[in-house]
Amino acid sequence: MLRKISLLIAVLMLPAMPAPAQLPLPLPLPLAEGTPEERAACASDVHRYCAPALPDTMRVLSCLQANRARISLACNRVLVSHGQ
Repeated sequence: MLRKISLLIAVLMLPAMPAPAQLPLPLPLPLAEGTPEERAACASDVHRYCAPALPDTMRVLSCLQANRARISLACNRVLVSHGQ
């Protein structure tokens, strides 16, 4: 009897579970966030040009790329070192 109830509960729960394709993919944190030294190299540029994009790291990255001509040499090196 307990086995039938457990099976029934399991079957009823299936539609409530998200499909694997719906689960968010984790971002590689070293690339998205950077090391403390890399964050320090870009901190002033992020606050100067990309403050509205915070805390979304992908929007910040896009903003830094769009402002590449204005950002500091140190921050530009960080982007280049990550293939950006």
